[in-house]
Amino acid sequence: MNKIKVLLVEDEAVLASIVKETLDARGFELTIAANGVEGWSFFNNNKPDICVIDVMMPRKDGFSLVEDIRKVNKLIPIIFLTAKTQTADVIKGFETGADDYMKKPFSMEELILRLKSLNRRTSLQEPANNSSLSVAANNKVGNFHFDHHRLELVDNGKAVSLSQREADLLQLLIDNKNQLLDRKTALLKIWGDDTPFNARSMDVYITRLRKYLLSDTTVQILNVRGFGYKLID
Repeated sequence: MNKIKVLLVEDEAVLASIVKETLDARGFELTIAANGVEGWSFFNNNKPDICVIDVMMPRKDGFSLVEDIRKVNKLIPIIFLTAKTQTADVIKGFETGADDYMKKPFSMEELILRLKSLNRRTSLQEPANNSSLSVAANNKVGNFHFDHHRLELVDNGKAVSLSQREADLLQLLIDNKNQLLDRKTALLKIWGDDTPFNARSMDVYITRLRKYLLSDTTVQILNVRGFGYKLID
């Protein structure tokens, strides 16, 4: 079995050393970058499977680094690792393009579980026809054409690029169009578990999808309080 290649972008040398020692011992292949500029270089040169990125770093912060990564790669799993605990920071992390968010101090076992879970999800999505989610190449949503494979939502020739998780969630909504999409079902299929933290992150993704669909007022994503969501078209 090939080792999972992890890029850790972390300016705390002691923490980075501990993470490397632990992950190396558990069969991962870890590369450490000490700042965002170095992280960008290592990302392009080393082609990691997963990125773990601190937010507060010298030269280039984590948010800026992830924005750069998402411009060239929508699929690679990214975990923010940070001491920032404000809800606004967590939301900004997901809006920037992160798949997960861990707050310091953290458990190494939890980090390992999240790394394995994200890698497993990515492996199931490639090739796309192995995904447990519906993978119809094109879907019609109001005036929009949604291409799950290309991660694009197109309206009158103007394309919006989606993250993998945004695309997966939109596909689930389309598969259950005009019906209730149960929150737990969505969380288990896309996030792998239904923890309150993941539930909050899904709410962020729903808000983002609503913004993408604003130009067609016939399309709505309704919140059925306590149960889930319903895509009305």
